[in-house]
Amino acid sequence: MNLLTIIDYIGTFAFAISGIRLASAKRFDWFGAYVVGFVTAVGGGTIRDLLLDVTPFWMLQSSYLIITALALGFVIVFGKYVIRLNNTFFIFDAIGLGLFAVVGIEKSIAHDYPMWVGLIMGTLTGAAGGVLRDTLINEVPLIFRKEIYALACVFGGLIYYICFYAGLSPALTQTVGAVSVILIRILAVKYHVSLPNLKGEN
Repeated sequence: MNLLTIIDYIGTFAFAISGIRLASAKRFDWFGAYVVGFVTAVGGGTIRDLLLDVTPFWMLQSSYLIITALALGFVIVFGKYVIRLNNTFFIFDAIGLGLFAVVGIEKSIAHDYPMWVGLIMGTLTGAAGGVLRDTLINEVPLIFRKEIYALACVFGGLIYYICFYAGLSPALTQTVGAVSVILIRILAVKYHVSLPNLKGEN
């Protein structure tokens, strides 16, 4: 199992937990929570693969279904700790965002797409699952709020490509790219860094 696969699995687990955690807050049953977790985990990657004209990754192996089930079990067993921690959703969401952004970029590179496509695919892989999650639970998606969310994927992706073209090892490039997205997301929330609202006429 290579590092990219490990990153993909950890990202899947993290995003699934973020979705299941929010579903539990909305009082979903176990099946509903599983569906939300699964959509959160694979939604962005599915859109990416359809745009890249390849078979969606989760249709080729059952591991993503199993990982989502493990995430559900984790929340069920440790629910009183996970659900009550206000920062749990944010932490797992930030981790999933960073790891999936790298996975999306790597897949674009593997299919010989240029950097600008890689940045878009990385952002889609990281952020689109969260959009689907928030839509399913009837919340305004994070990507449409003032918080730096999708832009963290873009900036982290640029750092990834700097490392890539600088000739750093794949493992180091992947690690730096993922950590960059996570740190940008965390620091933006911590220091309330956001884009200005678009003001329309009333």
